[in-house]
Amino acid sequence: MPLEPLAMFPLAAVVFPTMGLPLHVFERRYQCLTRDVMAGTKEFGICLISRGCEVGGGDERVDVGTRVHIELAAPLDEERWILVTRGVERFRVTEWLDDDPYPRALVKPMPVTGGGASEDVVVSAFRAVKALRRLHSEFADGWASPCVDLHLGDSMPAAAWMLCSMSPLSLSDLQVLLEVPDDYSRLSLLRELCDAKRKDFEDVLRLSDQG
Repeated sequence: MPLEPLAMFPLAAVVFPTMGLPLHVFERRYQCLTRDVMAGTKEFGICLISRGCEVGGGDERVDVGTRVHIELAAPLDEERWILVTRGVERFRVTEWLDDDPYPRALVKPMPVTGGGASEDVVVSAFRAVKALRRLHSEFADGWASPCVDLHLGDSMPAAAWMLCSMSPLSLSDLQVLLEVPDDYSRLSLLRELCDAKRKDFEDVLRLSDQG
């Protein structure tokens, strides 16, 4: 079955399935993208820009991203839009097409496979994320770590994506987490990344106290 082209919106951001992302659409080519997808499936792909910037083109992009669905679209003046989107599923780009009038690619889904995560694994990862957020708020000016809680409900996969989205990790780390094939491995890696970054912060604090 031939793959259908998917409209693409490269960003300096990583979007996880089930997670929401608001967007302000102001560049001409993405205004065109918005009009087209609003008249069709209301879906497009978001992938991380690995080098370059969001505006003007000429960027380099990763090949694993997330299909998102537009939940709310509010038109503004000068053909701008405020969009509220939510991640649907991961995909891998098999071929980038011409960026005319906006980026497009042929993609294939990347369903989550392999071992699922138990509640113990989710809770362990949550504690690591919460501890890192608390420390991160002491280093990042203007970044506050609100009190967070996790309601597991009936969906461990959704909880796994939520924890990745909550973690104050680098974009490269978040991209690695997006690409991990199963929830158990993803949460195990998330805990390791958060613990390692927390240790770095604690080492800096210790040296500061000694100075």
